[in-house]
Amino acid sequence: MENLSILLVEDHRQLAQSVLEFLEQEGAMVDYASDTTLARSLVQEHHYDILILDVMLPGEDGYTFCQALRKDMAKSMPVIFMTARDQLDDKLEGFARGGDDYIVKPFALPELVARVRALVRRERREVAANLLTVADLELDPARQEVRRDGQLLKLSPTAFRILRILMRESPKVVSREQLEQELWGDLVPDSDALRSHLYNLRKAVDKPFETSLLETQPGVGFSIRAPRE
Repeated sequence: MENLSILLVEDHRQLAQSVLEFLEQEGAMVDYASDTTLARSLVQEHHYDILILDVMLPGEDGYTFCQALRKDMAKSMPVIFMTARDQLDDKLEGFARGGDDYIVKPFALPELVARVRALVRRERREVAANLLTVADLELDPARQEVRRDGQLLKLSPTAFRILRILMRESPKVVSREQLEQELWGDLVPDSDALRSHLYNLRKAVDKPFETSLLETQPGVGFSIRAPRE
């Protein structure tokens, strides 16, 4: 956590103070915003390694802000949602809006730190410099860009990592267990997190195009393959 730059967005002052102090004790540098108006200004002015974002905020909620973060501001830092809303639909909504992880209140502060470390470690992991190509789909690890048929695709950081794994292993099938291990290690959010990210990945990679590249083999796993002749 040493010198890690974090933005914490939480309107509950007492909880925010506890989280902020704990993160700083772990060596992180933390900026704080109680609403998305200030948070928006901060992310436009500064670089953050990770964003810890409450869902229920005054004015614009966390889901809406995260979606704007990905689409309008083109920010790719990992996002952890923290909220008391623990229903499956709430979690799926968070992943669909661009979140990478989800921690339910009340939570233990060491668990939050563990999730922050895991996400940042994966984000910073060295990637191969070689371009990955399957059919008309190209992934550039160095630039963190994905293009299909020359069109730049917008992917969340987690969707990008999933695609990189599938393209790296193409045309082999990658099991659910292998994907979850590479994405989250021992901190898998829940059984529906991967499904939500794969759904969003398929919408970006396949839906706008005539041919599908992302294949699901029930009970086996997933693959990216060039169309069969």
